[in-house]
Amino acid sequence: MTTTATQGSRGGPESQAPRGHASPGAALAVLPHVLRTALAWTDAHRGEFALPDDVLDPRTQVNATLKPLGELAQLCSTVRAATAPGTPEHEVAGDLVTYAWEQVAQGALLLELLRTEPFAAYPYEIYAAFAGYGLRHEGFEALARPLTATRAWAHTEQHANRQLGLINSERRVGVVTHTDAGGVLSRTWLGGLAEPWTFEGPSGYALTHTVFHLTDWGRMPDRVPEKTDAYLRTWLPAWADGCLESGQWDLTGELLAVGASLPGPPPLELLDAVWPVLADVQHTTGCVPETGVPAQDPASDPYPFIDCYHSTLVTAFAAALSLRSLTDGSGPSRERHTP
Repeated sequence: MTTTATQGSRGGPESQAPRGHASPGAALAVLPHVLRTALAWTDAHRGEFALPDDVLDPRTQVNATLKPLGELAQLCSTVRAATAPGTPEHEVAGDLVTYAWEQVAQGALLLELLRTEPFAAYPYEIYAAFAGYGLRHEGFEALARPLTATRAWAHTEQHANRQLGLINSERRVGVVTHTDAGGVLSRTWLGGLAEPWTFEGPSGYALTHTVFHLTDWGRMPDRVPEKTDAYLRTWLPAWADGCLESGQWDLTGELLAVGASLPGPPPLELLDAVWPVLADVQHTTGCVPETGVPAQDPASDPYPFIDCYHSTLVTAFAAALSLRSLTDGSGPSRERHTP
């Protein structure tokens, strides 16, 4: 297996790697604390997600402004869906989604973005994260409806896993999808059941997002085809092991979220082996670095925000899905259907 993000970097002692040494119940022993503290850190740093006054200026960097806010909305909406009403985690996640909705002026800012870039996918995908949560803007949808019915929209050239993201966004908004998800899935690295030894950073993120878009961020595991499910259950442990060795904590979290998004019983050995390692990487404040050797600094902000916000959100997202899959009964239907 090849890795790309931090080759040669070690995130901790060699004994931390799972290598089959799963202790039954180890994931459940750490997950509540991991989830609670990751959300607490995110809540304490919500101001870092605030959009600048010049967010609509074409020179403003989308990846440093709208992207983090959209991820906050998407991942926290999933955390809220996966947690029990009345719990602190459920309430904090909901508050953060509300905060993100306020930042986009209840959808009005996204409407302005759509007017400026009518065939850009990202305003629509950010809006869909809110629409899937039940937050809608009539003006945005009135403009988006004819745009998404055009040939130009249906034939926008993009990678297959990104196209799956657009299909899932259309499902969330409630319009007819521009193409069939099954055909697009077959063109992805994961859908083609690529040779597992070709796994590396880019293919790893492509496969995790293929699963997230296919399952609506873990809410509909029954959309995963049987062959894909079997392939993932076979190779996720080896890929996660490689990510732990190279200190790729963000990708490790995404792989754990994939494991918790599969239909049927959760992959217990994977979750029990990997979650204690990621819990050790998590800082006492709740943040998790994207890559590299974990900081031992007791300071409240051991990493720059841009280097840990996504991995911390992913950790909370994966922890909520893992807890749901392990505790059973609260998750979505596991009935099988292939898109």
